[in-house]
Amino acid sequence: MILPIIKFGNPVLRKKGEHIEKVTPEIKQLIADMFETMEASHGVGLAAQQVGRALQLTVIDVRQVEDRPSTLELKGKPADVAEIMPLVLINPEVTAVGAPTTGGEGCLSFPEIFAEIARPESVDVKALNEKGKVIEFRCGGLLARAVQHETDHLNGILFIDRMERKTKEEFRDELDALQAATKAELKKK
Repeated sequence: MILPIIKFGNPVLRKKGEHIEKVTPEIKQLIADMFETMEASHGVGLAAQQVGRALQLTVIDVRQVEDRPSTLELKGKPADVAEIMPLVLINPEVTAVGAPTTGGEGCLSFPEIFAEIARPESVDVKALNEKGKVIEFRCGGLLARAVQHETDHLNGILFIDRMERKTKEEFRDELDALQAATKAELKKK
């Protein structure tokens, strides 16, 4: 089922997600719905907060992006990113490995807003998958960027928080309008 995507201005986007103790049938259904929602919106990642659930859960799939490569290492050896896609991360722990690099980012909760954001080039990831099994890998490129962006969501951090002050000011009117529209929508409910 395609879920509504929460937009900037909704307080759930600022909530730290609850730790998931067990992969229940409800969590499995939420994962399936999140993948369907992400694909319908042409995104590469979606956090539970973006569909109104403050949980430590995100889904990622970078396979359709060909102009921004990703790298993957499993047990210290290079691997094909497609091996782990589509990717579910539950209770992820992300550790920066590479030096920061700047790259373009957008967010389904901020339609039509794209900016250059500095993030570590590579990260080590440890999480549970959709089966509740521990997965560990190192990734770089777009996958590392997506993992960091989505993990930020799980901690109530938005990509606008990572923007340079000047860039954020350039988007001030759009951000204010989006936030006002979201708050007006919430008041109607």
